[in-house]
Amino acid sequence: MPVDAATRKIVLRPVRHQSDQLGHLHPVLQRIYHSRGINTEAELDHSLANLPSPWLLTGIEDMTAHLAAAIKQRQNILIVADFDADGATSCATALQGLKLLGAEKVDFIVPCRFKYGYGLTPEIVGLLQQRQPRPQVLITVDNGISSIDGVKLAKSLGMTVLVTDHHLPGDEMPVADAIVNPNLPNDRFPGGALAGVGVIFYVLMALRRRLREQGWFQEQQIGEPNLGQLLDYVALGTVADVVPLDYTNRILIQQGLLRIRANRCHPGIKALLEVADKNPANLTTADLGFALAPRLNAAGRLENMALGIECLVAENAREAMQLARQLDDLNRERREIEGQMKLEALSLLDDIQAFDEKHLSAGVCLYDKNWHQGVIGILASRIKERLHRPVVAFAPADNGEIKGSARSIAGVHIRDVLSDIAATHPKLLCKFGGHAMAAGLTLQMHDYPAFVLAFDEMVSRQLQHLDLQQKILSDGELSAEDISLQFAETLRQAGPWGQEFPEPVFDGVFDVVQSRIVGKHHLKLVLRLPFNDLLIDAIAFYPERPEQWLGVRQIRTAYQLDINEYQGKRSVQLILQYLERIT
Repeated sequence: MPVDAATRKIVLRPVRHQSDQLGHLHPVLQRIYHSRGINTEAELDHSLANLPSPWLLTGIEDMTAHLAAAIKQRQNILIVADFDADGATSCATALQGLKLLGAEKVDFIVPCRFKYGYGLTPEIVGLLQQRQPRPQVLITVDNGISSIDGVKLAKSLGMTVLVTDHHLPGDEMPVADAIVNPNLPNDRFPGGALAGVGVIFYVLMALRRRLREQGWFQEQQIGEPNLGQLLDYVALGTVADVVPLDYTNRILIQQGLLRIRANRCHPGIKALLEVADKNPANLTTADLGFALAPRLNAAGRLENMALGIECLVAENAREAMQLARQLDDLNRERREIEGQMKLEALSLLDDIQAFDEKHLSAGVCLYDKNWHQGVIGILASRIKERLHRPVVAFAPADNGEIKGSARSIAGVHIRDVLSDIAATHPKLLCKFGGHAMAAGLTLQMHDYPAFVLAFDEMVSRQLQHLDLQQKILSDGELSAEDISLQFAETLRQAGPWGQEFPEPVFDGVFDVVQSRIVGKHHLKLVLRLPFNDLLIDAIAFYPERPEQWLGVRQIRTAYQLDINEYQGKRSVQLILQYLERIT
């Protein structure tokens, strides 16, 4: 959502280092790469051969030993999934991957977020105890590192418990039979940026090698599977979870994109692309993050993520399309709920004079008794973007509790904030967990006022040394020659772009030739560089009060150079991220 000059300013993105190794590239692309820390040709090689070894992960030996034994002994394996897009793709990857490796008895369960909450809870274990056939091996995906009590109960009932996760561990670790998590203390894997789906993909790669060395494939007279066929899931889940795109994640995403573009993806991915009206041949990371992921997430937010997982693992196009259409309907419903909640949240902010910086809390908390648990995370993100402050949005739960979803800004580690609150006020939080930028928590409704004060106090300590004016980092101005279909295609192929490896943003001053509102909420413009005859289409999605820009003659803007595809024709289009009126 673009914003105006009152809340942000454009700043040229600094170049960290420069080298001569990229001298053969377009000068603008050289600067883009240098500003993102890329200085060698090798760093642009996204071949699978460049992935770090899975054997660097702590616990991988024990993990693969248990899984290999479970497959060989034909034990009942149950995957315990999470209810977001990373959890869904992690589950699909585990299901399909274990079957490819020869597992015969593998199923999944995904907890209903509204009834059982997050992870392998004792309540979920209680359900599994009654399940027929009773699971012998539990493997968590994208969760489990904080499931202390659930793991303990499952172990006491004789189940083997294997935890794969990427969330930050707390002070106490679950007593699982094996844990693989790149964020474990002293883990040797280079970086902890893997999403949950990346972690389980790595486990499967290591498991394939162990089974190969044990002669399993030869003994069963089955071909050794190509696990690359799972990379469409891995790419989608990694982008959806907004993890940093370090070199490993860029490889995984790029390889997944290549498979999708080549029409070698699963029926469920194809169906999601179709309902989102996206062309697989030109798919980008932005399409994964803003078109596919919300539709998949809608199931976990409003109903049960089992629907999303069933779509991902559907075996034929017809079944996949039926499920994808259900997800599309849920996403429309989610957007309506979100829109109403956002209006209510902005009204609350007006009431507390939130737009007056003298009265703006360091950490903002919002609660409404009518808000939907499944949508508070998106709401917190939207308000955080508007205020540039850490935000927690709360919705009512059961038994007098409220659930909160927190989103943060660069420089404020939100899980550490919650950890500090828990240490200072031991009885305030019922439970919490998460990342640097996002976290979840539960507390008693009567403790909400105390939490609001504690959150503001803890956040304010971290904000003391931060410049809170939002800055749009620009990669500079583009000449008229570079605002071209050819260069836009170059940028599209130069990714993958994402968190901490952002898609290029440029800035400039443009004359406004035409302006109109389309789709009720979007601003459509025809622009022209001053003293130039080139006409350029541009669009701003969901600007604040779009009518205020009608009749403006000249603007300063920050934008992404994009390609618009309509009725088989491709043309340059600017996606406006920032708008400032000049005349």
